[in-house]
Amino acid sequence: MPYFILRKEERPLLPYQIGLVSLGCPKNLVDSEIMLGQLQKAGFSITGREKEADILIVNTCAFILPAVKESLQNIFELARLKEKGKCRLLLVAGCLAQRYGEQLRKELPEVDGFLGTGAVPYVAELVKRALAGEKVYAVGEPFYEHSADSPRLLATPPPTAYVKIAEGCSNRCAFCVIPAIRGRYRSRTMESIEKEVSSLVQSGRKEIILVAQETTRYGLDLYGRYMLPELIRRLDAVPGLVWLRLLYCSPDHFPEELVEVLAEAKKCCRYLDIPVQHASNEILKKMNRRKGINEIRRLLVQLRERIPGLVLRTTLLVGFPGEQETHFEELLDFMREMSFERAGVFKFYPEEGTPAASLPGQVPEEVKEERYHRAMALQRIISFRHHQRKVGKKLTVLVEGKAGAFFYGRTEGDAPEIDGKVYFPANGYLAPGEFVPVLIKEAKEYDLIGELAHEPA
Repeated sequence: MPYFILRKEERPLLPYQIGLVSLGCPKNLVDSEIMLGQLQKAGFSITGREKEADILIVNTCAFILPAVKESLQNIFELARLKEKGKCRLLLVAGCLAQRYGEQLRKELPEVDGFLGTGAVPYVAELVKRALAGEKVYAVGEPFYEHSADSPRLLATPPPTAYVKIAEGCSNRCAFCVIPAIRGRYRSRTMESIEKEVSSLVQSGRKEIILVAQETTRYGLDLYGRYMLPELIRRLDAVPGLVWLRLLYCSPDHFPEELVEVLAEAKKCCRYLDIPVQHASNEILKKMNRRKGINEIRRLLVQLRERIPGLVLRTTLLVGFPGEQETHFEELLDFMREMSFERAGVFKFYPEEGTPAASLPGQVPEEVKEERYHRAMALQRIISFRHHQRKVGKKLTVLVEGKAGAFFYGRTEGDAPEIDGKVYFPANGYLAPGEFVPVLIKEAKEYDLIGELAHEPA
């Protein structure tokens, strides 16, 4: 994490350097940033170089089997630094610890402590206890919620910051373990979110990305009705904010008012991440999704009609129990019909403790693999076609950095990490966070190549 912002008045007091590896989604990254903030406030020094760390923390993901494997691989790699390097303590935090803590502390004696998803605000005290020789185990109810006043050490590139507007999930999709790991859905107050966004913008952040397990459900538990439209109105008025982006907008909870607010808001990116999961009503019902495909179709069509130039990203799941070839063909047809500019395709994994794991009709792995590649091949074609239409157009690009002779950045139709970038040469210097006009000259499947419409001074 090379983008730490160290405040001059918070000089390290303790003779230990802490390195933190953050895995998984942006929601997990926010937790990592808050843990770093807590540790910095307690006087620890923070390093982005794992080999220099006296204490290593890995904030893990356990959403699906590949994430579990990645988390374990990182733990084993960091454990080698404890054996042969400077590291004296290794702590495992986050979703893997929350989900498998009891099992892991028996099987991983090289780990000095396990911190569940509710332990975020107590990380500094837990590290001190581990330094004192205690085998720390802090895995309990996952009901932690951060506030605008929580210490936070940003680890994202300078133009961008994530803001978590809610924690947990109450949907109980048949394939998902998040409610067990993160607890029920819990919205933050609008005042707390607005305060945090204003503070981030005042510190120089120009793009704020709202995240939650389901952003569109925001407010229902706290205020008794959907409050994302009102929250967007408030944030749209924050001075200095340029882009406001929404991720994880479930179609199951998408109020009509939100469509109108998104169409009218001046700072909202014309970009929505709406996880559809499938296009077969039979499969959607087995997944315990609430909306049928016709309702989803109407929503997507309405959004495109009301928001010209809207970029839609979705998530699709193949190989769910009972998925026949006819169901999969329905999915491919829907992909062609809706022509999603962005799509992530995932194979179903029978996650332990979920209803879907014991459903009849489990799809063979080789069939899942074949369907995954077919869906991805179709999406590459769709994505390339969308990019070809941008050739010859001038797009506003948020500069993120430079790689070799090319600067790179994103348009409002690209979220960080998951979407593509725009690459372009420039003779002068461009600072991260600048917005520049780029004329697109060439299209790739996921990226665009262009040139500055004017040279920097």
